[in-house]
Amino acid sequence: MTDAPPDVAVVIVNYDSGDWLGRCLDSLAAHRGAITAEVVVVDNASHDGSADAAEGREGVRLVRNPENVYLSPAWNQGARETTAPWLLFLNPDTEWWRGTLADYVAEAAADPEAGIVGPMVRNIDGSVYASGRTFPSVVDAVGHAFASPFTRDNRFTRRLEMDGWDRTSPRDVDWVSGCCMLLPRAAYDAAGGFDESFPLFGEELDMAARLRALGWHVRFTPAVEIIHEVGVSAGGSRRGHHVVVLQSSSMHRYYAKHRADGWRRLTLPLAWLALRARAELAWAVERVRR
Repeated sequence: MTDAPPDVAVVIVNYDSGDWLGRCLDSLAAHRGAITAEVVVVDNASHDGSADAAEGREGVRLVRNPENVYLSPAWNQGARETTAPWLLFLNPDTEWWRGTLADYVAEAAADPEAGIVGPMVRNIDGSVYASGRTFPSVVDAVGHAFASPFTRDNRFTRRLEMDGWDRTSPRDVDWVSGCCMLLPRAAYDAAGGFDESFPLFGEELDMAARLRALGWHVRFTPAVEIIHEVGVSAGGSRRGHHVVVLQSSSMHRYYAKHRADGWRRLTLPLAWLALRARAELAWAVERVRR
């Protein structure tokens, strides 16, 4: 007789996260609630020893990759390590703020057509991060891309971030931040897992778009809150220029896959140039600020 699978599997992809991974795991252990859970940490060849925080912990399985395979492939790799009916994809640079893992699963289970459920996300100063957004129109995407490196207080970004909603109420949204996403395995399997042609950035947008096409929807709930130190899992202050270029490539892939049908195929070269220009602009602004 085999043991029953845990209720939920938490998949964490780690890369040079410093002490954040240990804090994330401590937080999960303290806020599990009345639910069975396992944690799978996939380490992408970290150089800082951060993965050691997962070694030998009860209920935590550590998988060490010999090289960095990036996010989507490692998420799929972690999902294959478990048969749990719920999959929580979580960044290592997060900590639980309010509610439990059991509360989170209960909220998701109450909406059987939700393919992704995202929680309230707070920045480390306690302010609310704008998780739960709309799919961008071409105009808003371009406006946001070139205005947001200087200020997020612009009409394009405000529309994308659903300005005016204080996020204290649950609602359906187009997509939620990939830092914390709970999926029923049935939805994950129906989508065929994460598209690994989005190695880093854009994977949550792509998954949300594909699930929507399959009849699922995305739900935001304030019943659970986490803290997220944005950027650590992508290299933080150490991230190189190649990461910025990778982001622009992923956004171009998303546009080509989901938004550039019909005559819009003709705009793909222009979109590529615009996204690369935006990447260089964002890189330059970031360097100046630092």
